[in-house]
Amino acid sequence: MNRLSHRVIEVNGIDLHCAELGEGPAVLLCHGFPGLWYSWRHQLPALAAEGFRALAPDMRGYGRSSAPAAVDDYSLDRVSDDLIALLDALGEERALLVGHDFGTPTVWRTALRYPERVAGVVATSVPYDFDLYGRGGELNNSRDSRAFASALRPTEAFALAAEQGFLHAHYFQQPGVAEAELDSQPREFLRRLYWTLSAGGDYLQCRQLPSAGHGYLDVLPSEVPALPWPWLNEVELDYFASEYGRGGFRGGLNWYRVADTSWAEGEAWVDARIELPALFLAGAEDPVLKMIPEHAIASMRTRVPGLRGVSLLPGAGHWLQQEQAEAFNRELLDFATALRGEGRFDGIA
Repeated sequence: MNRLSHRVIEVNGIDLHCAELGEGPAVLLCHGFPGLWYSWRHQLPALAAEGFRALAPDMRGYGRSSAPAAVDDYSLDRVSDDLIALLDALGEERALLVGHDFGTPTVWRTALRYPERVAGVVATSVPYDFDLYGRGGELNNSRDSRAFASALRPTEAFALAAEQGFLHAHYFQQPGVAEAELDSQPREFLRRLYWTLSAGGDYLQCRQLPSAGHGYLDVLPSEVPALPWPWLNEVELDYFASEYGRGGFRGGLNWYRVADTSWAEGEAWVDARIELPALFLAGAEDPVLKMIPEHAIASMRTRVPGLRGVSLLPGAGHWLQQEQAEAFNRELLDFATALRGEGRFDGIA
């Protein structure tokens, strides 16, 4: 097997750092906040061992990739263009797109805009159109402020929800505020957030404190188990912390700040369906599933006719590809292998 390699590639007007391992059909792994290419460290070798070319970029604004200053440079359309430009630069006609957290709405949008370039979609944590940018379409015209996919602009929904308790998406809206808090202690923030969003934590308790007068570290529990955890050790946390310590959180925070722009861009796709083969995976204890409408997965089954399966992985919270890497890899490899057998990467299916 080839050794893990790293390169920085100029795509779509920015430099994108990408980790790569293996040869064969391309699988493009897209992380969210606060992740890095390193969030896929367990998937890269597993995919390569089964004859796939595994690609894991630091997404725009993260790690060793460019972090433009303008908030609108982080819109879903702009970031989905990054993925297509990356495939072009690497000489790949099609790829299986895998998304986690913010990476999931990115791969959904890419599948809508560029279906001819996508062999299939593995979406995690965020059901189709129930993300920070969602509109919900014909199946959800509610103005319920608890529903991220609503008729309200995202920032309006965030502000309403923040009246009931701390909401990170609202706290992140004012440029400079969260940076001042988090950039000064990245390791402490990541340690607390990673645990609290995992199966062992209780993220929803953050909502019990009011938004006014509180930063993110104020609402995250200060007492978390000492490392190592079953899925994260000191060395691994050190890598995440060193990268955020070097580059700061601004790029990642801008993915929240662009929510209204991405929402507006999504008008064209408000009732669109995903016809491509798709798989949805989530941790059974993922708090995201508790923060979106109860009908989100059922609605996704209707709006994604190509959906081949929904799996909620026991013993996993938000970081399922790390918390339950073996189970996650089985699901991913079974799906990718099936698509390869059907000729999906060649565009003949």
